[in-house]
Amino acid sequence: MAPAPAPAALSPADLLADLRHHRGHPSDLLLVQDLDGVCMELVRDPLQRRMDPRYVHHARRLDGRFAVLTNGEHAGYRGVNRLVDQALAGQADPAREGLYLPGLAAGGVQLQNRYGAVATPGVSEAERAFLLSLPARMAAELGTWLPRLLPGLRGPELARQLRLAVLDNPLSPTVNLNGLFAWIAAGGPDHGLARALQEQLLEQMQGLLEEAAQAGLADSFYLHIAPSLLDGDGQEQPVWAGAGGLGTTDVQFMLRGAIKEAGLLVLINEHIARHHGQHPLGADFQVRNAPRQLSALLELASSRIPAALMPRLVGVADTITSRPGPTPGSWQRGGSDRGFLTLLQQLGQAFDRPNRVVLVDSSGGEVCRPSFADGSLAGLSDPHDPLRLDALFPGGPRQYRAFFAELGGELGKQPGRRHSLSA
Repeated sequence: MAPAPAPAALSPADLLADLRHHRGHPSDLLLVQDLDGVCMELVRDPLQRRMDPRYVHHARRLDGRFAVLTNGEHAGYRGVNRLVDQALAGQADPAREGLYLPGLAAGGVQLQNRYGAVATPGVSEAERAFLLSLPARMAAELGTWLPRLLPGLRGPELARQLRLAVLDNPLSPTVNLNGLFAWIAAGGPDHGLARALQEQLLEQMQGLLEEAAQAGLADSFYLHIAPSLLDGDGQEQPVWAGAGGLGTTDVQFMLRGAIKEAGLLVLINEHIARHHGQHPLGADFQVRNAPRQLSALLELASSRIPAALMPRLVGVADTITSRPGPTPGSWQRGGSDRGFLTLLQQLGQAFDRPNRVVLVDSSGGEVCRPSFADGSLAGLSDPHDPLRLDALFPGGPRQYRAFFAELGGELGKQPGRRHSLSA
């Protein structure tokens, strides 16, 4: 048996103490946080997500030090802004009081300030139109092959599963398999059937990519697979269902360049512009014109951002993966948050900043995820993982929200600037 990964150095209490001295100017600190599984529990149906209103107010108190980075979206009836509206219904007007969550969504192409003003730089009308056409086509294709794979899935139940599976996000339409996995599990575990479902879905989504190429959009999109493993070329590969768990649950049709590690540099660029009045990477820098390789992103930041302006970074997320590779002693690692957490760690090394990588246990919701509540990081990390986890929240989103509230109370509230999209 392989030795366990090294434990995180800091408890949540230690991390809070570590960040207390940032009571000064907010330019010194930037906390970059994922959403689903971090500040709110994972659920099979994203429309049933709920956001704690206290969390929203604590985020406002961290204005100038806080930004989200998510593959979900801000706007629309599936967006996070709707969750903020629901959480604050009858209590506050988030658009007037600046209570929306600032930062990047749709993997980095949707930039929002805390007043709900959204920009999508670099997205063409042709790309937008193609994306808007996809949900209906996804549902139609699923409705054709699902009954062949799952003969018992018919009539109203098929229609219900299609509604659960197809997430009609305007900039990142997605198929989510969690409801179908639960339907299969009701008849007893069947990893072979779950894998067949994953394989068929990936074939369908690859076909849509080929249609985009035929429409003149060959370099516009890619498939984001979650959870995933990275191959030798750094490309996302599915985590197949098996004895170790269900693996991949979501396949997301994303705009090319919409990767979280590029989004991290956009957030740093906007943070510096807000507090220091300059964009070191350029005022027009965005994920679609950013480098796509992590090494190139690190080189860009190292060569263009003055060390005196680089804030200390804290990255908070829940989705990383690690599994034994095909040869003894090898590991396959991935996860939608691994890239930006790795870049954040490397930026700390390059700029001599005590950056922190924080992992929240998201296994307590309705979605099957590896848990580390027992101290094991199996399925998430490994003894040779170059990504160092500085702090762990085994108590999941509830424990993280309590920490976040304390952090907001420690650092207080700073005035924002309404003219900036990152304000």
